[in-house]
Amino acid sequence: VKEFAAHSAAVNDLSFDIEGEYIGSCSDDGSVVLNSLFTDEKLKFEYHRPMKAIALDPDYARKTSRRFVTGGLAGHLYFNTKKWLGYKDQVLHSGEGPIHAVKWRTSLIAWANDAGVKVYDAANDQRITFIERPRGTPHPEILLPHLVWQDDTLLVIGWGTSVKIAAIRTNLNKGTNGTYKRVTSNMNQVDIVASFQTSYYISGIAPFADALVVLAYIPSEDGEKEFSSAMPSRQGNAQRPEVRIVSWNNDELATDALPVHGFEHYKAKDYSLAHAPFSGSSYAGGQWAAGDEPIYYIVSPKDVVIAKPRDAEDHISWLLQHGWHEKALAAVEAGQGRSELLDEVGSRYLDHLIVERKYAEAASLCPKLLRGSATAWERWVFHFAHLRQLPVLVPYMPTENPRLRDTAYEVALVALATNPSFHKDLLSTVKSWPRVIYSALPVISAIEPQLNTSSMTDALKEALAELYVINGQYEKAFSLYADLMKPDIFDFIEKHNLHDSIREKVVQLMMVDCKQAVNLLIQNRDLIAPSEVVSQLLNTRNKCDSRYFLHLYLHSLFEVNPHAGKDFHDMQVELYVEYEPKMLLPFLRSSQHYTLEKAYEICDRRDLLREQVFILGRMGNSKQALAVIINELGDIEEAVEFVTMQHDDDLWEELIHQCLHKPEMVGVLLEHTVGNLDPLYIVNMVPNGLEIPRLRDRLVKIITDYRTETSLRHGCNDILKADCVNLSVKYYNEAKRAVCLSNEEDDARSKRDASRASQVITPSVRNMEVKSKTRGGGRCCMCFDPFSIQNVSVVVFFCCHAYHTTCLMESTETNSTNKKGTGGPSEGLYEYEYEEEQEDDNGSEAGGPRMRCILCTTATS
Repeated sequence: VKEFAAHSAAVNDLSFDIEGEYIGSCSDDGSVVLNSLFTDEKLKFEYHRPMKAIALDPDYARKTSRRFVTGGLAGHLYFNTKKWLGYKDQVLHSGEGPIHAVKWRTSLIAWANDAGVKVYDAANDQRITFIERPRGTPHPEILLPHLVWQDDTLLVIGWGTSVKIAAIRTNLNKGTNGTYKRVTSNMNQVDIVASFQTSYYISGIAPFADALVVLAYIPSEDGEKEFSSAMPSRQGNAQRPEVRIVSWNNDELATDALPVHGFEHYKAKDYSLAHAPFSGSSYAGGQWAAGDEPIYYIVSPKDVVIAKPRDAEDHISWLLQHGWHEKALAAVEAGQGRSELLDEVGSRYLDHLIVERKYAEAASLCPKLLRGSATAWERWVFHFAHLRQLPVLVPYMPTENPRLRDTAYEVALVALATNPSFHKDLLSTVKSWPRVIYSALPVISAIEPQLNTSSMTDALKEALAELYVINGQYEKAFSLYADLMKPDIFDFIEKHNLHDSIREKVVQLMMVDCKQAVNLLIQNRDLIAPSEVVSQLLNTRNKCDSRYFLHLYLHSLFEVNPHAGKDFHDMQVELYVEYEPKMLLPFLRSSQHYTLEKAYEICDRRDLLREQVFILGRMGNSKQALAVIINELGDIEEAVEFVTMQHDDDLWEELIHQCLHKPEMVGVLLEHTVGNLDPLYIVNMVPNGLEIPRLRDRLVKIITDYRTETSLRHGCNDILKADCVNLSVKYYNEAKRAVCLSNEEDDARSKRDASRASQVITPSVRNMEVKSKTRGGGRCCMCFDPFSIQNVSVVVFFCCHAYHTTCLMESTETNSTNKKGTGGPSEGLYEYEYEEEQEDDNGSEAGGPRMRCILCTTATS
């Protein structure tokens, strides 16, 4: 990218400023050249002696002073500064041999000559310290010293077999203007914080974070001869150079031998180590910032080896090469490598586990290794299927993000279905996976051949039922749920309207919940006949109480419809006796379809006395029933009730005869015969001398009850007679009243006419519309005109004869004239009104005759 024709002899040293804008070089031709990398600016200084070292001011580009230091074989260290009149050299030091190396950091300049290392503070124009050359060190012309600033205050010196680290302490005191000024003092400002000897010669040294990188030259046994000549050895017995990372305590952290060409003939001086400046290295305290990657160059006469710090990916690759896949995966998960590296590590790790037959472990790592790659997931799903190890991968398969193809899920479910040990996993998977990600039909086709085989488990049945539901085959799903006796099967029936399917699963439904099953069967008895239910319950071979289920069903059926299960009433008698004896007697009384002889035999065998009495009564064996009541039950009250219900006088005789020899029963019989028998009849039949307990009290009670009964009868008769008279009078009064018919053609006018008629003619008469035809056929019984022709009011009697009001009044006036001989229509009318007003509360007339139906009056007369 850039080329400078700067020197006519070998270039011995290069130096950049911290901004990377200027480069300084020195050469054996005695010149120092400064070039700008981005402009045409170029400076050249002649010193007439070979120059071996140069260092630019780190702030060369930012400062106008344009300072640099340089030195060479002349033994002078020049400090060049730009002044007003040009550039001026200042000799910082001389007289101790050639300058072999010089390094500048901030304001500190360190250089090495034959005597040792010195440090100068350019800011204060003061020499700080002197560190002498280690004893026993080869002459600098044979083995050069190496200087490097690890940070702004740490100077690393590598010379021969010795390493020293000097810490430059600077005292900062606050000045009057608020700034800090450097206060320098004596040599005590420099501390040697680390120093150690090596077993090798140092051909180069550089910082490596908080450690050091050393280019080591391993001396042979005749080490003294190595430095006797500067010419390469022809024998070729030198060893490979090594790059070693050491701590300040000389602990070796890493060692690498370099296979450079011709290493057998090279001396320690033939090698050199350089490191490229990296971003922030001058102001980051020697530590690497994020994204920094220092590069080291190991230079030999024929090779240049580039070295970089091993990063996470190098470490991961090394782990994979050595078969440590788990550590490699842990390193990738820690975020030390590229995301693409995870795919490679994951694939190689899974391959390794598969080879080791650790299928479960491989499956558990798939979500972490395959992540959201649908293609990778599908590839491994089919790979596991090929190995017949797919069931272990199914629990980890994703259903979304990513969502795989339908085939992958179907293959997984079929793999679970064909292995009985994974049937429970199949069930949980079918319930948990969304229904839309796969088709249920291929899985159903794989499971159905296993029905009714030894490999069919309950879990597989339930899974098949779930698949039937997904596929919309609710009847088949119900059949399996019934066999499995799922508690929520009744909700399933209602939800999908599967009442037609319960016909074949009566027993299973009963075993799940007999009460719900009975209600369901009763509600749908039109779909499944009682005979089918009874047949299934009788023929069941399951270990269940089918007779109890039968009892519950028949009992509920009888309550809903007493005749629906009439064919099973004989059986129902046995069931009531066995499970619910209290309900037997109401059943015997309500049913007409059981065999009396069988029922009596069952009751006799179980000593059910009241039921025997009822059956005997129904069979006509009233005397035997009475004997059971008296002799077995000893309940005379029930005996009296039984005889009363039979309405048989002979039975009363039998009751009396059977009680005569039992004084207590005779007394009780006397108490309960009032209203049924004449107590005197019983008293006359009692043998003389029979002692009846509390006879006097009972006779008094009989007489009192008899009197009370007689009185009540007389009172009731009187009340009935009075009611008949009152009702007859009321009927008579109601029947003789006329009813005014309004004109249907004009409702409003008819209301006014009716109101006027009620005020003028009959104030207490009832107004109503009669729409049915009267006996007059809708015509006046006097003039025979239809009522709708004449616009007059109509009078209708309760005998259903109707008249125009004018016709009736004329007839009434004529009758009145004939009878009285005096008066006109108005007189008859007013007489009628007066008589109506004078009617008393009892409905009796206070005056003369009232308006009556002419036809009925004529007929009666």
